[in-house]
Amino acid sequence: MEIVLGPILRLRAVEPDPARWRVSVLVVVHGAAAPVLTATGAAASIGAPELLAEQAGKRVWTIELDLRREAAAAEVVYSLGGAASWRFTVPATSERPRMAYGSCNGFSTMKLAKAQKEPFALWRELGEAHAQAPYHLLMLGGDQVYADSMWERIDELVEWSHRGSFLADLTPMSAGLADALERFYFELYCERWAQPPLAAVLATIPTMMMWDDHDIFDGWGSHPPARQRSPVFQGIFAAARRWFCVFQLQRRFEAPTGEFLAAGPNLGYAHRIDDLAIVALDLRSERSTTQVMSPAAWDAAFKWIDGQQGLAHLIVMTSIPVVFVDLAAVEDALGFVPGQQELEDDLRDHWCSRGHQGERLRLIHRLLDFGAARGTRVTIVSGDVHVAAIGVIESSRDDQLQVISQLISSGIMHPPAPAIVVYALGKLFSAGGAIDRGIELSMQAFPGGKRKLMAARNWLSLEPDAAWATSRKRLWANWHVERESEPYTKVIHPR
Repeated sequence: MEIVLGPILRLRAVEPDPARWRVSVLVVVHGAAAPVLTATGAAASIGAPELLAEQAGKRVWTIELDLRREAAAAEVVYSLGGAASWRFTVPATSERPRMAYGSCNGFSTMKLAKAQKEPFALWRELGEAHAQAPYHLLMLGGDQVYADSMWERIDELVEWSHRGSFLADLTPMSAGLADALERFYFELYCERWAQPPLAAVLATIPTMMMWDDHDIFDGWGSHPPARQRSPVFQGIFAAARRWFCVFQLQRRFEAPTGEFLAAGPNLGYAHRIDDLAIVALDLRSERSTTQVMSPAAWDAAFKWIDGQQGLAHLIVMTSIPVVFVDLAAVEDALGFVPGQQELEDDLRDHWCSRGHQGERLRLIHRLLDFGAARGTRVTIVSGDVHVAAIGVIESSRDDQLQVISQLISSGIMHPPAPAIVVYALGKLFSAGGAIDRGIELSMQAFPGGKRKLMAARNWLSLEPDAAWATSRKRLWANWHVERESEPYTKVIHPR
């Protein structure tokens, strides 16, 4: 059996039985034979291989491992019918998972890629940290691949993009272009994720992924309505969605399961691990200039959240930061700068755009209401903006002080925003302020200094207190910044 890509681990489910730890293993192979998975080191049952997709003589398989959590952490050693083996760790029943978070795994232009001398330096660092003290879960919050090269690599798209807007919007999706897009996304994942430093991490830490625009192409959902609805754009989205489901969710798009929170097109999902819960919101499938998620998808997400009892900490993954500066002001500030700036494409793609501000306010209110009613700490983790930062939501409504932290980590491969953009962002951090009666947004300086932005590549670890199970339900957030020997640490205390 020749392995083209993989193995790649994904956390499949924990609830309803907290003693179970279900992980799936994805592998892409040449030929028709199904892979044979063996595993040792923990009580486990191994499911039958499931064929997810085929492309150009290659097959994508996934196999589920149903593991039991025990009083002590267990190391699982697994193999796919060959001499090579990999290992991952199942947390003990008394532990909460040690987690890592990253975003922006790639480059938006070839110029940026060629300028980066060590593109996988932080993946190597994460792998080394994992070898010293294993992480149980890797959350990847968006832009796991950068698909923007399609506009140069697919000839029919190049020709289409040079047509006038009216003609382009009416051009039907050809069978040839549909096939080219299927090949493009398949090959993109196989090429990008097979790089050794990244592949080593994906094979040894179960993942929890949610997509953002570059997994489709830059700015998806924020283009003019006629262009978003055009047959070519919709055809691109269909191919991107299919391969997102296959590679990032390890699911067949044609056979959606009850894992998703909503019954419609939204692909948001959630896991509960003892008294810790993680919700991955899909902010792209239904995105337009006037909405981020549909009312039905929001209702489904909060139905799940509101149904959680006895929760100490809720982590909400939003690819786009909920707390950040008003990028429209940055756009104005950059007006005098010649040429395109790295973040310009994202300026209309954030919560601060007028069409999304009301939706953001409702999200903030719902999270505050949930935290107050259940005595649960709520934390938001995000990426996208090519800097690390700490945002804060503070509410003094009803004479009760509540705080939600917004942890931003971006990017693990993409370089930081240009200096002029970072300067403009820094000058505009005071533009947060009150967004409703008794609710204020602000940006915090990193511990030990005055910087509110970390303009360097980075990844984040979220490490529960060792005494979590008994009393101290603190979460230690550590930003691991490139070329800095020690992380920046923020402690998130329980309510």
